[in-house]
Amino acid sequence: MRSARETIDTAPEPRGRGTEDRAARLKRTVLAYVSLTKPRVVELLLVVTAPTMILATGGIPDLWLVLATLIGGALSAGSAGAFNCFLDRDIDRLMNRTQGRPLVTGELTDRQALVFAWVLGGISIAWLALFTNWVAAALSLGAILLYVVFYTMILKRRTAQNIVWGGVAGCMPVLIGWAAVTGDLSWPPFILFMIIFLWTPPHYWPLSMKYRDDYQAAGVPMLSVVRGRAQVGLQVILYAWATVACSLLLVPIADMGLVYTLVAVGSGAWFIYETHRLYSLAIRHEHVSPMRVFHGSIAYLTLVFVAVGVDPLLPF
Repeated sequence: MRSARETIDTAPEPRGRGTEDRAARLKRTVLAYVSLTKPRVVELLLVVTAPTMILATGGIPDLWLVLATLIGGALSAGSAGAFNCFLDRDIDRLMNRTQGRPLVTGELTDRQALVFAWVLGGISIAWLALFTNWVAAALSLGAILLYVVFYTMILKRRTAQNIVWGGVAGCMPVLIGWAAVTGDLSWPPFILFMIIFLWTPPHYWPLSMKYRDDYQAAGVPMLSVVRGRAQVGLQVILYAWATVACSLLLVPIADMGLVYTLVAVGSGAWFIYETHRLYSLAIRHEHVSPMRVFHGSIAYLTLVFVAVGVDPLLPF
């Protein structure tokens, strides 16, 4: 005869408890797949796409076209992020900043991540071709290849200029958004492209200053690893000035109005001030807060592109 304890130990789990465990596992898996797409990066890319489409239209574009473009762009960026997580899984295991990524924690297997990246990329290109046009779809494919091959596989581990040229992929959403509306490209989207291209170094290099030890441990030659804080701070200033100057080129080229001009000048002056402050603290060997510039750069770009979207809707 079995004891009471044996009876308790071998009793089946309550049905509700098993259901809760399965639901919890499913939730963790879904969140792991979402994490592979780097949703914060995707969010920032979408912020620049919709205003570009408004500028291309000169008013409110077809809302279904906007939605279709944003969905396709999100899938494309998510695919690039997933490929990046797969290819960088070895160095992610060495950096404290990336210890929570699903291929490091084991929440997903390498094969699951790779299949997910391919499927997401294929769907994004087909979606844009079907619901926008082939120009936007081709640009989306180009963006994925630039980020995965040009940046992740070729530049990232070889040169301190990795984020400069690798940042080209992050500029592609404005071209995709413009092409989705017009079916072609002209000077205004290329100015928007250059704004993001020049903005990327002063956005990312402060982050690399904060996580310098991580990148050094992983053998990634970020500028903050191979140069001192003062040199990084100086480069951030130069690129910030170039970004703001480029943003003002949009005024004559796209016939922007008063709202955009004031926002570009005002937010640009603030952005430049923050970069000078970072450099000043660095050369005096005082405590620096690079994340202040990092977060400030996101606010700056958001303000500029909100103005890009609002300005064509106003009569002045």
